Amino acid sequence: MTADVVDILTSDHRDVTALIGEIRTVRDPMIRRDLTDTAISELVRHAVAEEMYVYPAMKKYLPDGDKAVEHDVEEHKELEEAMKRLEDVDVDSTAFEEALGKLETILADHVQDEETEQFPELRRRVPADELVELAGKVETAKKLAPTRPHPGAPNNELFHKLVGPGVGLVDRLRDKLTGRATK
Repeated sequence: MTADVVDILTSDHRDVTALIGEIRTVRDPMIRRDLTDTAISELVRHAVAEEMYVYPAMKKYLPDGDKAVEHDVEEHKELEEAMKRLEDVDVDSTAFEEALGKLETILADHVQDEETEQFPELRRRVPADELVELAGKVETAKKLAPTRPHPGAPNNELFHKLVGPGVGLVDRLRDKLTGRATK
C-alpha cells in the first residue's frame, strides 16, 4: 500500500517528537546541538511542505478549512520563533531548556490538532489518490525547503513556491559550510 500525505506527516511528527526526547536525555553539548539542528531542520521542512500543499487542500476540502489553516499558520509562526531562539542559545543554558520546552508545548498542541481533527477529516473528504499525490509533492517540497527558521518570512504557498527553493539552497549551503547537522 502506498503512503498518503497523512502517513508522511504523521511519521514526521513522530520523528521530531523522538528527536526532542533524545535532546532532553543527551548531555554532550556537541551531540545536543546536532540533534537540535536536525530537529529544527526537519520541522522547518515539514512546515513549509504543509503550507505549500496540505493547507491549500484543507481550504478546498474541509468545511472550516480557512479557519483551521489560519490557526495552523499561527502555530507555525510560534514554532519558528521558538526554533530561532533554540538556534541562538547555548545548549547548556536555562534559556535553551525554556525554548525547548516552549517548542515542545506548541508542537504537542499542533500535532494534537492535526492528528485528531484535521488528518481524519482529510482522509474522509479528499480522494485517496489525491492524498497519495500530495504525499509525493510534500516529499519533494521537503527536499527543496529551507532548513532554518525564517520567522520574518511569509507563511504561505506562493512565497514557498517562488522564493522557498532559493532560500532552501542558501540554507543548505550555509549548513554545509558550517558543518550544521540537518539529518
